[in-house]
Amino acid sequence: MKQFEVPVRYRSPLISAIKKKRKEADKLKKDFSPTLLDAGPLRIYLARHFGFCYGVENAIEIAFRTVEKHPGKRIFLLSEMIHNPQVNADLQAAGVRFLQDTYGQQLIPFEEIQSNDIVLIPAFGTTLQMEKMLKEKGIQTEKYNTTCPFVEKVWNRSEQIAAKGYTIVIHGKPQHEETRATFSHASASAPSVIVNDMNDAIELAAFIREEKGPEAFYERFRGRYTTGFDIHRDLARLGVVNQTTQLASDTQAIAEFLKQVMIEKYGLSNATIGERFADTRDTLCYATNDNQTAITGMLEVAADLAIIVGGYNSSNTTHLVELCEQRLPTYFISDESKLISESSISHFDFHTRQALTTENYLPPQRPLTILLSSGASCPDAVVEAVIRRLASFTNAILPDLG
Repeated sequence: MKQFEVPVRYRSPLISAIKKKRKEADKLKKDFSPTLLDAGPLRIYLARHFGFCYGVENAIEIAFRTVEKHPGKRIFLLSEMIHNPQVNADLQAAGVRFLQDTYGQQLIPFEEIQSNDIVLIPAFGTTLQMEKMLKEKGIQTEKYNTTCPFVEKVWNRSEQIAAKGYTIVIHGKPQHEETRATFSHASASAPSVIVNDMNDAIELAAFIREEKGPEAFYERFRGRYTTGFDIHRDLARLGVVNQTTQLASDTQAIAEFLKQVMIEKYGLSNATIGERFADTRDTLCYATNDNQTAITGMLEVAADLAIIVGGYNSSNTTHLVELCEQRLPTYFISDESKLISESSISHFDFHTRQALTTENYLPPQRPLTILLSSGASCPDAVVEAVIRRLASFTNAILPDLG
């Protein structure tokens, strides 16, 4: 796989050494057990896979290379490059200005953009309408498009199944940049609808079975279906694709559920299911899959608590937290500064979207065992900083992996 040039401040000698040893011992990535950092009074189990993925490193390389090659030029980002506060803050410090926030709300009027400006497209991609607007302004985005190749793979797959007459069901968070972009690209080729979760899929099934009428559909999925969507015509053949940072198991469960609904409604067999339901399992992102599977492997270890590091608006990181908190106390932090002391931690509750402070989060017994992972947009340097801060609380000496 291609090696990217990202700022050295995002790298970590400790994490790089760990990942190198694991890669050498497990070239085919078959072993999802965690890596133990045994520091005496502190035992940290690191997930087998975590941190920057291909798409994130590609986006960071393009963004910082653009800044370096165009000193003094006005450079804009459509929205956050990735969902990581450190990286976005570094880009802003380098003079990059964000046109929109993560929810598509305008920060800088598009009228201010001129044809000689540079506009970076973030890793999540953007809508066809946005691409058209930039092109009409005379702005060339080809060299500055950091859309993740795996997001583009979903778009291409959508186009392929659309050409065969399938309606596109997108499993994603409706307000997420990537979902909005995927919906735009899918709806250009076929009728499309967004389902947020299994509850939405169950509701959609009621319309497939014709248990509910069009008005109920238009109310339930308001703002999440293509213009002119006809539930009788457009729910007769389906293909499910996803926002790449969703839980892979959730996407698969939704796809299997809707597949079974189609089998029952139309009396299909496994041999004839393709008449009504497209196989789209190949749209799942490898990094999302690996990171989530690594969490499952990590959770097989007995531990006192788990810490997940990443941006609070990062979908893929949130799902890692979701997996861990089903098994043990889990704290979602953005960086080492949230470890206020050995008795106090500031962390994020993604359910309520609130920052919390918890006291006595570290149990008194020693050795203390902690599970640790991070999202696909979190620098390894931040993970190392978290490890070193935990070590300082417990007077632990980290092993030399050089």
